[in-house]
Amino acid sequence: MVKTADDNWLYVISHKRKLIELNFTEIWRYKDLLFLFVKRDIITAYKQTILGPLWYIIQPLFTSVIFTLIFNNLGQIKTGDINPFLFNLTGITLWNYFKQCLTGTSSTFTKNQNIFGKVYFPRVIMPMAVTISNLVKFGIQLLVLIGFYIYYLLRGDTLVLEPQYLLLFPIYVLMMALFSLGLGMLLSAMTTKYRDLTVLVSFGVQLLMYLSAVPYPLEEARAKFPPMVANLVELNPLSQIIEGFRFMVLNVGQFEMDKLLYSFIICILLFLFGLIVFNKTEQSFIDTV
Repeated sequence: MVKTADDNWLYVISHKRKLIELNFTEIWRYKDLLFLFVKRDIITAYKQTILGPLWYIIQPLFTSVIFTLIFNNLGQIKTGDINPFLFNLTGITLWNYFKQCLTGTSSTFTKNQNIFGKVYFPRVIMPMAVTISNLVKFGIQLLVLIGFYIYYLLRGDTLVLEPQYLLLFPIYVLMMALFSLGLGMLLSAMTTKYRDLTVLVSFGVQLLMYLSAVPYPLEEARAKFPPMVANLVELNPLSQIIEGFRFMVLNVGQFEMDKLLYSFIICILLFLFGLIVFNKTEQSFIDTV
């Protein structure tokens, strides 16, 4: 507890918490600590590596090449008038932001148990720091995407960019951040009791990628998948986000406002549910990890 000059308590550290609590005032007081964790995550990601930040360029490029060879050349997945490599790179760029945020936040309690057990600060700062620091990696990969977009445009490919849809860019990034943060906090709370869930996260993320229309357009899923699987893919809010992002950048696929609202509502609900579970686990996690 901290006392002010007039003997009023500034804030009280207690195990009793509200069901949904995201104290922006307290987080703002610890903004320097938040920026410190963001800086730490960025620096440690490049420390003691041969290629440093080049890994964030190499990974999406190699993945896009593999997707092009397997899904487009071998599997005959059609991408309309858009070059398959550029199509895959667009989806992978946004997906990687989600993946890195999810894997980084899903082990918040187990990775930081020593810090959490010694000093108090708002625990939600940790997953927030991961989500913010990954924006730097996303920015690097976004520059790579822009570079290839310009290359294919200069080469004479048919690429139509609708400026009005670019206004949706921060909304798509925000939805990915909320979805990954909510799911990551939920998984982080569960891994305090069930450690083997950390092993399943990487496998689950890979499976989720194929159910999120990353290597194929939704139109191909409707045409080639069994109805049950196609419906599952279409109901997945991540599929709608990826499809909308590709439509915004490449003008391929479909954009429907009701699907955007549906995805946004799901992302908010998942974030709030993850926050509730995270706050609940925060009260007693130190006894179980």
